Amino acid sequence: MRHKCSRGVECRYCCDVCSKAFTAKSHLVIHQRIHSCDRPYCCDVYNKTFTLKSYLTQHKNFHSGDRPFCCDVCNKTFNYKSTLKKHKHLHIGECPFCCDVCNMTFALRSYLNRNKNFHSGDHPYCCDVCNKTFTVKGNLTRHKHLHSGECPYCCDVYNKTFIVKSQMVTHQRIHGGECPYCCDVCDKTFILKSHMVRYQSTRSGKRPYCCDVCNKTFILKSHIVRHQHIHSGE
Repeated sequence: MRHKCSRGVECRYCCDVCSKAFTAKSHLVIHQRIHSCDRPYCCDVYNKTFTLKSYLTQHKNFHSGDRPFCCDVCNKTFNYKSTLKKHKHLHIGECPFCCDVCNMTFALRSYLNRNKNFHSGDHPYCCDVCNKTFTVKGNLTRHKHLHSGECPYCCDVYNKTFIVKSQMVTHQRIHGGECPYCCDVCDKTFILKSHMVRYQSTRSGKRPYCCDVCNKTFILKSHIVRHQHIHSGE
């Protein structure tokens, strides 16, 4: 059976697992690796594996220090094309994904899905060491570093190491004096987005996060998460 894709082009190659159709056989082969868990490209440093050679190449940029993707607005460079894409949303202010529960908008669909897991209480990712569960796969990956003691991210100025890449990036802003987040009311700048959000919420009085047990409201999502441990006894 042949299909028409969204652009009206005939899609001759169909996945026999999920029925998704593709215009090229090579695209189908790559897609089927999702179902088979086939990851033929392996990093010779960490033994991390990838479904695509291009993903391995981008990953190797992290080890080599190469940052080939450059923002045409502020000239900031990145290891990954996807990271550059996320960064550009800061300049254009585009947030096309909207939560149908709280009406918060997000720059990326993955951020929306993370927010939806928070509302639903779903924790689909489970640590195989201590059985702690998480709403986001990335949080589980970071958590596992606590068990292994691995700190894979290293500051090239002080050689300080970090469990989480975002912690290293934040740390490096101290060296560079970078404050990329700016209040649109008073132009005050911040190293962290959460600091800017907290500052703006203080100015506006907005407290968008509400506990569904006692109705107490909070400025930051992290604050309500800590608060809810009181009710759960966790």
